[in-house]
Amino acid sequence: MPRSFASVGAVLICACAISAAGKPGPLVHRTASAPWVEIDTATGARIERLWPQGAPGAVGSAESDRPSLLCFPAKPRPGDSIAPAVIVCPGGAYGILAVQKEGVEPARWLNGLGVTAFVLRYRLGPRYHHPVELGDARRSLRWVRAHARRLRIDPARVGMLGFSAGGHLTALASVLPDPRPNTGDSVDRFAGVPDLQMLVYPVISMAAPYTHRASRNNLLGRDPSPALPESLSAEKRVGPGAPAAFVVHAEGDPVVAFANSRAYADALRKAGVSVEFLAFNQGGHAFGLAQEKSGEPGQAQLAAWPGQCAKWLRVQGFIPP
Repeated sequence: MPRSFASVGAVLICACAISAAGKPGPLVHRTASAPWVEIDTATGARIERLWPQGAPGAVGSAESDRPSLLCFPAKPRPGDSIAPAVIVCPGGAYGILAVQKEGVEPARWLNGLGVTAFVLRYRLGPRYHHPVELGDARRSLRWVRAHARRLRIDPARVGMLGFSAGGHLTALASVLPDPRPNTGDSVDRFAGVPDLQMLVYPVISMAAPYTHRASRNNLLGRDPSPALPESLSAEKRVGPGAPAAFVVHAEGDPVVAFANSRAYADALRKAGVSVEFLAFNQGGHAFGLAQEKSGEPGQAQLAAWPGQCAKWLRVQGFIPP
């Protein structure tokens, strides 16, 4: 049965501004009464710091040490009093972030569905290892729910969309236990598990034989304890309480083995979790929304996945019919 998503009231909306292209921008003062806000000059998106006073475990104060969300607000569609939200996790083998192709472009596609989107800029290896990345993902979910009234979103409809290594991060947030930190921080009172998960050519396993070696090395280091890769292989951690999933992968993916998604979909079905698995017989890796290749031979099927995902979101009750 499709999951039902209840709505709650809200009052204010997250602001964004258009700015010139470039690196994350300077502080910008919006009005005499408003606080200072940061605008990403490459996208015009408002930057929301997950820990404004500094992230736990940070080893520096550079931009890469300060996990954040880029905010892309959407107006609720007819039939929705407030908008659902999706946190987009770009890929990059846990070593870089493909923010444009696997972050900003999907965020704007989600805006077209009436979904407020947030692009997660999480900390990366080899500077940071697990559990830092998962902590950033959990915090993003808690932060969005904690600020739901201000952002005019529904805290009962907060999903995650992950690409490649970002898919692994999304899967971990979906299937691993969610211990609530006892920090005294009001944000940490909220749940750190998505209401649904969308995975596109995801890394799933950290163990042999089909792990993606670069993602594993960046996340775990080159010599992790023997038990750690198994414990962070999402297909081995699925339980009946996992959120419904939408999974996309091409069988010929030369970077992240198709077996990752197949094993995860099989584990979800075995646990009784609803899953829609789009297995394409043609295509490679890192195709994003695949719209730029839609006219090429054999690529039209890849370009269809966003439309199939939108239908799935409607079936799940996440967005209105």
